[in-house]
Amino acid sequence: MPKIRLPQRVVEGKFFASLKARVIDSGICSHCGACSAICPAYGIVVDPSRPIDFPNWEEDCLDCGVCIKVCPRWGFKPKSGLGNFLEIFAAKSERFKGQDGGIATEILAIALEERIIDRAVVVKRDENWYPKAATITKPEQLEKCAGTKYSFAPSMPELRKAVFRSKNGVGFVGTPCMISGLRSLQKIKSFRKVKLALGLFCMENFYYDSLVGFLADRGIDLRDAVWIGISKGKFIVKLEDGERSFPVKELNPIVPSGCKVCEDFTAVESDISVGSVGSPEGFSTVIVRTEIGKEIAEKLKERCEIGEVNLKIVEKLCELKKKH
Repeated sequence: MPKIRLPQRVVEGKFFASLKARVIDSGICSHCGACSAICPAYGIVVDPSRPIDFPNWEEDCLDCGVCIKVCPRWGFKPKSGLGNFLEIFAAKSERFKGQDGGIATEILAIALEERIIDRAVVVKRDENWYPKAATITKPEQLEKCAGTKYSFAPSMPELRKAVFRSKNGVGFVGTPCMISGLRSLQKIKSFRKVKLALGLFCMENFYYDSLVGFLADRGIDLRDAVWIGISKGKFIVKLEDGERSFPVKELNPIVPSGCKVCEDFTAVESDISVGSVGSPEGFSTVIVRTEIGKEIAEKLKERCEIGEVNLKIVEKLCELKKKH
């Protein structure tokens, strides 16, 4: 029988000790949560407010090393730029309202309706804007999941449940680092059930408590927000009685260290990437990268208003993230 190739240990102790030392404690962990989706001890915790953790790992870790095998930041080589793509266009949904053009929601709805997938792992929020992962199986469930939350979400543990329950396939929505984590997980057979990887443009994400504290210091209770977003270098919070905004650079002190080493703005490893940059107001930029993405994009064009993308603006943000 061939020998199973185990990862390298960089410190003494169980394999999680090496992951902790090289990735988590060193500050390059992206908080993607891929390790939590594969841990046979079910011990790795993805909390929106703090770094990845494995409480009592000294006793509970099974020392299999699989967390290291799927970690995209172990032996990290940053990806950047536009990546490979088949086409780029702008689109606006005629039936869904979202952060911009409602296109991420529309794409998932099409994938469900065309039976490409039978469920999708998405991110919802509660009344406090606390992010929660959820699995949806019907297009009408998507309305409650629209919009960007700007905080880490425990999507990978939810994905673990979804792939074991799926028959046709799973759709997954995530930031660039989460898509990288997904691609690492797909080396393992069960996670090949993920048929659609929908990547979101991202400059950085935040720990929930840090974002709440940032806004509180400026007299804003996140619970009072009706919409939050980033546009033209401003972090915008819309309230019932008005709007507050701050230069995005003011959030630099709360940007997690793992985001500071990331260069991937457009989620280059996804099947389809979606974001607002480069599109007319109210539209979303759509980057189609794979054949499954193209299949969905053709349906998208039939059902949505289509526009053009200013590619230079997207490229500028790609370079800006790489520079940062």
